[in-house]
Amino acid sequence: MKVRYSYLSQQFSNCDDLWKNLKDFVKTGDFTLGKELLRFEKKFANLIGTKYAVGVNSGTDAIKLSLKVIGIKAGDEVITAANTFVATVGAICELGAVPIFVDCDDSFCMNVDLVEKKITKKTKAIVPVHFTGYMTDMIKLNKISKKYNIPIVEDACQSILASINKKNSGTWSDFGAFSLHPLKNINVWSDGGVIVTSNKKHYEHLKLLRNHGLVDRDNVKITGYNSRLDTIQAVVGNWLIPSAKKIANQRIKNAKYYDKGLEGIKEISIPPRLKNYKIVYHLYIVFAKNRDELLKYCLKKGIEAKVHYPVPMYRQPAMNFLKHKKGDFPVTDKHCKSIISFPCDQHLSKKEMNYVIKCVKDFYLQK
Repeated sequence: MKVRYSYLSQQFSNCDDLWKNLKDFVKTGDFTLGKELLRFEKKFANLIGTKYAVGVNSGTDAIKLSLKVIGIKAGDEVITAANTFVATVGAICELGAVPIFVDCDDSFCMNVDLVEKKITKKTKAIVPVHFTGYMTDMIKLNKISKKYNIPIVEDACQSILASINKKNSGTWSDFGAFSLHPLKNINVWSDGGVIVTSNKKHYEHLKLLRNHGLVDRDNVKITGYNSRLDTIQAVVGNWLIPSAKKIANQRIKNAKYYDKGLEGIKEISIPPRLKNYKIVYHLYIVFAKNRDELLKYCLKKGIEAKVHYPVPMYRQPAMNFLKHKKGDFPVTDKHCKSIISFPCDQHLSKKEMNYVIKCVKDFYLQK
């Protein structure tokens, strides 16, 4: 049996109505900052629970433009998580700022108890990463933000509809950055991103930044970027948004099924399932002994398991200028040696999940 990682062929296998919407849209010629984009932004803001949403061309730009609105510039320090995808750090570095890493805890997110030690006079923002569908402890982090008057940009790219105490990711600060990449929980047919905010001044600034700083065709108020979300992608987004809650709920259901099936294997440790946290499982990750061997075994058996990520961001060659050394972030290092991701998307069948569980059990039985 094969258990694939990418579910895109199933996600869009029955979309005749979407094709009709796209054909109708093409006839309008309304391709740039069009009505379908405005419609999508309103729907997305309503889904997340903010007043405004701004479509941009990627989750990376969603972070970058938010930091730009805050006023981040060359030499500023921005605190973020040591274990994250390169896009988080890339957005910081594109503005000439310096990423300051904080180790994670077993939720895979930034250990907020370590943040204050990293704050200096140069600290101008904090970017918590809501990794794998978990959420950073925003209750604690907001207290630190207020104490030091340091703004927060939530990297919520992997956590659409995750929440703490029923308050969604992206709504705990002035800026929430989301990704619509094809492998995210809500996805379009190319790169795409969204920034949410309830601050009207920030909203107006973001709209300028994403479109060259243009007020209209002939008047440029500020210098900006070419970072519009294509309206054709908004058509796809409008088709998917009604399914957003169903997608999240099915992923949660699948994760619980995995938890029950794997919990009896002593070589597997399930991460904490925190009370009052809604985890939406962009990734289903567990800790595994003999991880590398298990990964090879799963791949051999047709299971597209993965590691997110085998080399932490702080040890990547691109970060050599920070002069970190192995061991500076011990929990992140430990995770990189022991975590494994299994397919968990909403299209997965119980037969497929049972096969994954069986293969994991079989691997350890033969050891």
